[in-house]
This record gives sequence, C-alpha cells and structure tokens, in this order.
Amino acid sequence: MAEIVIRNLRKEFGAFVAVQESTFNVADGEFFMLLGPSGCGKTTTLRMIAGLELPTSGQILLDGKDVAQMRASARDIAFVFQMFALYPHMNVRKNISYPLLSQGMSRRDARSKVEEVARILDIESILDRPVGGLSSGDRQRVALGRAIVRQPKAFLMDEPLGALDAEFRERMAEELRALHDRMGATTIYVTHDQLEAMQMGDKIVVMNHGVVEQWGTPQEIYDRPATMFVANFIGSPPMNFLRFEATLEPGAATARLSGVDIPIPPLETGVSGRELVLGVRPEHVRLGTDGAYRGEVIATEYLGTTQIVTLKSPNGTLRVRAPSGQPVHVGETVSLDFNTATLSLFDAGSGQAMKVDRAAVRAAMKEQSYG
Repeated sequence: MAEIVIRNLRKEFGAFVAVQESTFNVADGEFFMLLGPSGCGKTTTLRMIAGLELPTSGQILLDGKDVAQMRASARDIAFVFQMFALYPHMNVRKNISYPLLSQGMSRRDARSKVEEVARILDIESILDRPVGGLSSGDRQRVALGRAIVRQPKAFLMDEPLGALDAEFRERMAEELRALHDRMGATTIYVTHDQLEAMQMGDKIVVMNHGVVEQWGTPQEIYDRPATMFVANFIGSPPMNFLRFEATLEPGAATARLSGVDIPIPPLETGVSGRELVLGVRPEHVRLGTDGAYRGEVIATEYLGTTQIVTLKSPNGTLRVRAPSGQPVHVGETVSLDFNTATLSLFDAGSGQAMKVDRAAVRAAMKEQSYG
C-alpha cells in the first residue's frame, strides 16, 4: 500500500475551476474521506487521483512518485463506483477474476485469489451465479471483490453505498470499514453524507466550491471547525451561530452579547470593532431559569432519550439538545448557559475561525463542572 500526497491540485474546465489548489496527505493504510455537498469538487479530485482526469496543475504523489500526468493503467489504483459497473454477461467468479486474467495471470492462480477474496467478502456461495439476479448488496460485494483481488496500492471509492437503502447502507458501511481494517489498505472514499464520513473515516477532507476548507480527524473537525461552512456542514443539528459586534483585547475572557457578558475562549490576538460569530454545538448549551442570557422556546422535537429545543435569542435562532425528561414548553423564556471550553469564534466577514488560545482554555476550564 502507499501514501498519497496532494499538492496544490487544480482542475479547470474552460473558465470553470472545479478544484482550487487542494493540498492534503493520505497516510499509508489510512481510510480517508472526501466530504462535501454536490458540486464541491470531491469526485473530480478522486478522478484526478485515479488518472481518469488530468489536473491543470499540481502534484499527485503515489508512494513518493508524481503520477499526475500518468495514465490510469500505470498507477496501480483500484476504483469502485456507486453503480457497481459489473460485466452483466459474466458470472460473479468471472467478474472478480477479469482484472487478473487481463494482466496475464494463470487461470489456476486467478481462481485461488478469487476464492480467497470471496471468503473475505462472504460471497463464496454465489461465485457461479450471474450478476444480473443478485441483490444490490451482493453486487456491491462483487464490485469490491474485483477491486481488491489484485491488491493495488490504493483503493478509490466514489459513493459506493449511495444506491443502497438506509438500513442496508449502514450495515455495508460497517462491513466496508471492517474489511479495510483487516486489509490495512490505503483508501480514499467520496461521500456527501457527513454521518458516514464521521463513522468510517480516519481523516476527513471537507470541500466547498472546489476549495479544501479543512482536513483532519473527525474529532478535530467536529470540535474545532476551521470555517463556518465546516461548522454548519458537520453535525446534526449543525453548530449554532450567534452574531455580535465586539472589540476584544488578546486573552479576553468575555464578550458582550445584547447587554450580557458571555464567557468566551480567549483569543490569541485582539479584535477591534468587528462583527464576530459565536459558534456553539446544540449539546453544549444547558437550559435553565436563572441565567442572564435568555431565549424564547419556539419549537421542540422529541427524539427518545433527547429532545431538540429551538429557541429565539437576541443574537439569532439556536437549537439545543436537551434531555427528553426536561420540561420545556413552547412560548416560555429560559436561560442559556454555554460550555465555554467548546465554543468557537469566527470572523463574520471571512467565515474563518479566530485563533483561540487553547492552553488558556484548558487551564481556565480545568475546574469547571459541566453536566
């Protein structure tokens, strides 16, 4: 398997720029997710890594070698598509063995490898069946088998579970991640589903309008979003945004929102008369009755063990994930208590996260109890 390094990758289609100077690293054996909305450039990026599209500029390093201008057949990469792309006139065994036979492997050796892959994917019982009569889940396993049978340097997957229904998709996601862990294969996986990305990925790249907004571990992206787009795209419900204008000294521990001082994470640098956005996850707000900052309940949504409470505050609408047993009524006014250590601050104009002194946050919050 191999490390994949993307450096300043750019793709233009005439005047349209599909990917803009993307840079990220995929470590050897990593399960790496390309995440973003439709049209963000993630599939174009994947196709350039595969060699199905040539970049306008930039580098694609596979195991230390720049393959950006090489043909797909010379890259030793396997591609799995959403629509399976199986040969309908062949049975399962022939579909899986085709890449091996086309490379000149003997039929005896190919048969041995196909049976080994079939055991891994639990499809031994259907090897001699035609692919046309298979369920979507079995067809997906066959497509995976054809990809892994020749043991390429990397696997590229373009929404391979997108055609499956929700229940089966979740089960196949678990199986695919378990298969990856057994094989230790370098994998890049495209999805628009942020829950799927958080569930499966070791690292995630979040793209928007052809730009890499952020890349890192799922926890890094969830806890410390680099932009308002990332904060809004990751999480269900997404992060709340409260807008306010402030002048803050470096290390300031509070900000004034609608006449109320709110504890905030201290900034590394000061801010002078700029509109800022306070970001807070729904699970990091506590409802009460005696706090100074307050909001009016406008809706509740019961989810079993929790409920989503929607409130109108002086600085914007926000949603709170509260215990389902906590009595909350539409029309009442409640106080809002924020967990300071988990807050984010953004520049309202650029949408970029402000640099927070994380060491100061940890020190200040060490003794704070937040239930």
